[in-house]
Amino acid sequence: MRTELRNRIIEVCDKKIAAKGDEVGLSFYAFFANKNNEPELLMEVASWWIQTHQLDHFVKAHIIKDMILAEQVVRQA
Repeated sequence: MRTELRNRIIEVCDKKIAAKGDEVGLSFYAFFANKNNEPELLMEVASWWIQTHQLDHFVKAHIIKDMILAEQVVRQA
């Protein structure tokens, strides 16, 4: 997944957690505006979410953030 998307996901997760608490859940749609103006990026996140990790529709934001951060560490190693 692109660095741009990883950064966006972390930012959105941080905002959702700050606003609604550590138990807030979200779907991959949370990282995009209601308009379908970034279909390629949406599909990239959807593939990561559904095909790669087989996640449920809603997952706690802190879990998604932790997964993204863990993947960044692995890529840097």
